[in-house]
This record gives sequence, C-alpha cells and structure tokens, in this order.
Amino acid sequence: MSGAPVRPTPAFMWRHPARWIALGFGSGLSPKAPGTVGTLWAWLVAALIAPWMNDLAWALLIGIGTLVGWWACTRCAQHLNTPDPGAVVWDEVLAFWLILWLIAPAGFVGQIVAFGLFRFFDAAKPGPVGWADRLFKAERGAAIGWAQGFGILFDDFVAAACTLVVIALWRAVMGG
Repeated sequence: MSGAPVRPTPAFMWRHPARWIALGFGSGLSPKAPGTVGTLWAWLVAALIAPWMNDLAWALLIGIGTLVGWWACTRCAQHLNTPDPGAVVWDEVLAFWLILWLIAPAGFVGQIVAFGLFRFFDAAKPGPVGWADRLFKAERGAAIGWAQGFGILFDDFVAAACTLVVIALWRAVMGG
C-alpha cells in the first residue's frame, strides 16, 4: 500500500464510477455511522423498487451487485489507500437487500428488527462475523488486492446470514 489514507469527499466520489458504487451513491460519506446510513439507504431503495421486484430480479440484483461491488470495493479501497474503508458501504447495501428479500413479506416492525440485528452483527462482529472480517485482511503495508475487496463484502454477507438465522429461529419458536 503506497501513500497515506485518503479522506473520501463528494468530489473524490464523482471522479470514478467504482467510488460512487462503493460509497453507496454518497451514503457512505456520512461523517457519523456511514454503515448505518448506507443500510438505511439500502432500505429506502428496496422500498422504492420492491413493487417491480420478484425473486429472479432480487437474485440478479444481488448477484450482479456482488460482482460489480467486488470490483468497486476493491478499486475504491485502493484509491483510498485503506484496506476496509468505513465509507465503503456497498457491502451493507447488498447484505441488507439480501435480508429484506429473504424475510419478505415482513412488515415494518419485522424490517426494523432485521435492521437492528444486522447493524448489531455488522458493527459488533461477534463469532463468525469477526472470523469473516479477519479472513481477508491484508498485512500492514501490503497492497490492497482482490482478496481484500472480496473481504469487504464477505463479512457483511456473514452478518446477513447471522441475522437471517436469528430471525428464522425466532419464527420457529414463536410459530410465525
């Protein structure tokens, strides 16, 4: 990794398409809790596009979004000279879309619970999420490569899986 970390700004974001994708179309530029703001942006977009989405559309959006996101997150991390920048929120976006798709047709309260669980798993990184977060970390000073870009996405997908397991267990116990 060469150079000091770069602070993302709106001007930085607009200079490369990977940046505006990885930075969640600006939601990752939030000075406070960019991961939470990115997740809220994902929720808003999901609500807006839901009337036109079916299972195939969600699967394609998340699948293609993951491939494009791998490229975008890798490039943006390289441009920021930071292996896992907090401003990169495309990982939260994809993971929360996956959750919303798989818990549908959950109502507003169910979605709030999913949001809270996901933010807990993503931020606190308990158990498997912490393992996933450490799995693709680069050595200090090493170049940021495709493995680190994948790692940016991977731990959020594990956080999504943990969220979905908790929701499934709750539904099984409560009979809903």
